Amino acid sequence: MYVSAPETSLRDRVATMYSKVGTVHNGDRVDVLERQRRFVRVRTDAGVEGWVEQRSLVSQDVYDGFQKLVQDGKDQNVQAHGTTRAELNMHLTPSRDGERLYQLKEGEKVEVLKRATTDKNAPKPPPPPKPAVPGAKGQPAGKDQKQTPPAQPASAPAPSQPAAAQPAPPASAKAPVPSASKTGAAADKAKPAEPPKPVMEDWYLVRNSAGKVGWVLMRMIDLDVPLDIAQYAEGQRILGYFVLNTVQETIDDQAKQMPQYLVLLNEPKDGLAWDYNQIRVFTRNRNKHRYETAYRERNLEGYFPVKTGHAVFDKEGDLPTFTIRKKMEDGQMVDVTYKMNGPIVRRVPTPEELAAQKARHDAGASARQPAAAKPASSKPKTKKKSKHKQH
Repeated sequence: MYVSAPETSLRDRVATMYSKVGTVHNGDRVDVLERQRRFVRVRTDAGVEGWVEQRSLVSQDVYDGFQKLVQDGKDQNVQAHGTTRAELNMHLTPSRDGERLYQLKEGEKVEVLKRATTDKNAPKPPPPPKPAVPGAKGQPAGKDQKQTPPAQPASAPAPSQPAAAQPAPPASAKAPVPSASKTGAAADKAKPAEPPKPVMEDWYLVRNSAGKVGWVLMRMIDLDVPLDIAQYAEGQRILGYFVLNTVQETIDDQAKQMPQYLVLLNEPKDGLAWDYNQIRVFTRNRNKHRYETAYRERNLEGYFPVKTGHAVFDKEGDLPTFTIRKKMEDGQMVDVTYKMNGPIVRRVPTPEELAAQKARHDAGASARQPAAAKPASSKPKTKKKSKHKQH
């Protein structure tokens, strides 16, 4: 198993009074030797043996799950950089009840890889079974789990006793009639209770400097967006940002390389199905020493990942590019690429679109070609007489 606590002590015995025989840290691997109630006797890689609480450990399956996140994250583009607001647990899944193994410190730098949204009040998954410990001494593995007692046979019903004689009600007595208010209250109680509305939470899949990958609550991560760009958010939530290229600018008689950005924005609330609904490109005005919006696209359903790069475009040369994934009106997911030439941002046609444009151009050129010259007629042309009389 693996240590999920930031740090915990190894005990020499399971008792109120014990001696500390060692210390294990977050992510350390230990071999399980014995189980007893909520404690486990383990051996570290250094050969130190001691008792530790079961809640401070996770199984091999959980560790393998985090290793898979690390492998999958190698091929994913970084969507933003951020800083943790406090100490955070890294979860295996985007859920408060998801298995956790590693911790992030307050103020730690992370890379954002993905976004997800889940129901905060979703039912908890069943706990995984505890692994067996072959050859363990003392209490066998799994015995500390609660056992369901066998169903007891139903006892024979007691013989009915004769009911005591009750005096008959007088003939004048009438059964009470429930009032309308009581009837309405009873009807309200009979209605089935409406299920609570889901409370959605957004999560980030992040990677720290040590290469650990896991899910954390989005609101606990502050993106490191430059202030010169963040001030133009206009009440929207920035979900990601990218440096497209840099331009040289003279500030205080010094030449500096100033970045130009692509920014992803969304509505400031959790639970949205798409990752962003607006893209905005900021270029640098070197004369006025400020950023200006060179391109903006709204009302789209955009999804991670966004990719940036460079490409050569004939006479334009080598230009920065970026590619976004968005859902079309017919529900189809497509990749759209843009190029930036100076302050001008334009969409790059796909190979299919280029082929269609070429076909239309060729068809138009064929239609505009002059018809073949016809052979001259053998009859000489006669000159028409003028209708006006000569004086």
